[in-house]
Amino acid sequence: MKRILALLTACAMILGVHALLSSPAAAAAGCRVDYTVTSQWQGGFQAGVKVTNLGDSVSGWMLKFAMPDAGQKLGQGWNATWSQSGSAVSAASLDWNRTLATGAVADLGFTATSTGANPKPTAFTLNGVACTGSTGEPTPTPTPTPTPTPTPTPTPTPTPPTPTPAPTPTPPTPGSDTPVDVNGQLHVCGVHLCNQYSRPVQLRGMSTHGLQWFGKCYNPASLDALAKDWKSDLLRIAMYVQEGGYETDPSGFTSRVNSLVDQAEARGMYALIDFHTLTPGDPNFNIDRAKNFFGAVAARNADKKNVIYEIANEPNGVSWTAIKNYADQVIPVIRAADPDAVVIVGTRGWSSLGVSDGSNESEIVNNPVNATNIMYAFHFYAASHKDNYRTTVSRAASQLPLFVTEFGTVSATGGGAMDRTSTMAWLDLLDQLKIGYANWTYSDANESSAAFRPGTCSGTDYSSSGVLTESGALVKSRISTPDSFPTS
Repeated sequence: MKRILALLTACAMILGVHALLSSPAAAAAGCRVDYTVTSQWQGGFQAGVKVTNLGDSVSGWMLKFAMPDAGQKLGQGWNATWSQSGSAVSAASLDWNRTLATGAVADLGFTATSTGANPKPTAFTLNGVACTGSTGEPTPTPTPTPTPTPTPTPTPTPTPPTPTPAPTPTPPTPGSDTPVDVNGQLHVCGVHLCNQYSRPVQLRGMSTHGLQWFGKCYNPASLDALAKDWKSDLLRIAMYVQEGGYETDPSGFTSRVNSLVDQAEARGMYALIDFHTLTPGDPNFNIDRAKNFFGAVAARNADKKNVIYEIANEPNGVSWTAIKNYADQVIPVIRAADPDAVVIVGTRGWSSLGVSDGSNESEIVNNPVNATNIMYAFHFYAASHKDNYRTTVSRAASQLPLFVTEFGTVSATGGGAMDRTSTMAWLDLLDQLKIGYANWTYSDANESSAAFRPGTCSGTDYSSSGVLTESGALVKSRISTPDSFPTS
């Protein structure tokens, strides 16, 4: 699906769910659950479940409730190990969130199928104690020791008046309105990429070309233009592994990637680190290189809020099972150093969700990567991939978190005429579904997919109509429109 200078045509849960204690510690004094149906569609819905521990700290917890409608069947869940038996639903803590301190919040959620209305559950228990929104036993009883007043006195850990997302958002300072300033640390909630306020966001930006060929295109002037004139939310850093890339100089290419991460951060943009595998198509060929690379960049960038990891660009000629095996091994390397960052997993058929191989998203839905806080990559080239690909994305987006880490306005070779009609149809669909995207490419490559005319990267102008290709002008006009990121 992708080209190399017009010569080539075309990632149980990962952190490892530890077994719960055979008898989980009981919630000592009470809990509260805030349940919200966040979206609905014909035949299904998505719900957020926020659990607040109002009692003593617990280590290892189990939330239980009953689906109030027989037609509600659990689909996928996140931030817990979810299961359903009949109408009974349970969500067990994972290794990383098993400790729930007094006043702490576990932010969970799930998708489910339904046959009609989606009534809310009315009774939740945490480790067998009813979550009534207050401390004490589920049914309050008179205290055996007289108190100075006839009514109970509030405890030192009152119910918060308004639920707050975890982690606690850090409001931007006055005058700071870059994408990273506003959104902070990103995470996956349900099928969406969400910001620090746990609200769905769409990131729009550009991808570099191969750093080994077009390194001069990524300089202070071009990155200033990308952030300020193009108003890009992210920079995808395409680090080829073969084709004269990482395998030839691991230390040097790692340093280049880290430098671009820093430069994106300085300009308030997210940095999407792309391990750009293409030939050979089986990512397992590069699994040792991937572990070394991601171990290094994750350790170095773990404290940054602007980093997203794309662990395999375009798997091709390989099964989803093999891709999943690769992801199951690489993601723990990242999580060991950086437990919070979003990880994007490439998909079968040049990251087409398998469509280019005659398959579809069902193989992923039925056998998802065993990890939390992950998304799945989808790539398209507008002149080559049209209605059947858009139909698949529309359907898959209700079940899988998707990110279009690469797209082109032209054919899958990276050349040919721009297909404006198909490109607009694609971008309108991605806007509607709140799916982020990065355009190929922010370079002056001699191919019609490039944003700049040849020779542009030898100068200092990266924004005017005189240096933009037809594709560059269209993409710039789309991503430079206001983001309107939600903050409440």
